[in-house]
Amino acid sequence: MSDDERDESAGAGTAVVLDFLAHGRTEDDRPQYQKEPLAYAVDIEDFTLYELVMEADSDISIGDGVDVHERGDVERINRVEYEDLPGGAGSELDYAIEDIVEANEKRFVDFYNEAQPITLRLHQLNLLPGIGKKLRNDVLDQRKRKPFESFEEIEERISGLHNPEEVLVERILEELHEEDLKYRLFVRDDEE
Repeated sequence: MSDDERDESAGAGTAVVLDFLAHGRTEDDRPQYQKEPLAYAVDIEDFTLYELVMEADSDISIGDGVDVHERGDVERINRVEYEDLPGGAGSELDYAIEDIVEANEKRFVDFYNEAQPITLRLHQLNLLPGIGKKLRNDVLDQRKRKPFESFEEIEERISGLHNPEEVLVERILEELHEEDLKYRLFVRDDEE
């Protein structure tokens, strides 16, 4: 599958495949014929991590889109935490999050346009890495004048906010890695 085909298929599904283990996990002590093929995926909407038990003849690759609601070749779906991902899936996660943010630019630019206060002293923008009071106020002032339309425009209009796309990727990865965060902006909380 070409990179262009992979990008199109990933956008069409609900989750993006991070890794596919055709013969199951290596640490699984069961005989080979009893192991189920597994895929690991991240949801493009709420960044839920999944372990997908696939049908034996599944033909799936890293970067493919999988609709976890339609199931298709998926026999069972298990929600997993970051630490449960095998090494290959964990390595691919950073790239997948970057691709999701890039492919959904409007959604994530709108975060800068629509972020709200959490408490009297804390704003959603302050939860982003590197955004303190000054940058937050600059974003709020600029979006009052005119909503942002692209990451490039945010970077041009907000002096000191370099690579606003990467700031979001860092926050999403932090929310995936850290279980004990008080506030989550992008990753669905376990209790939801």
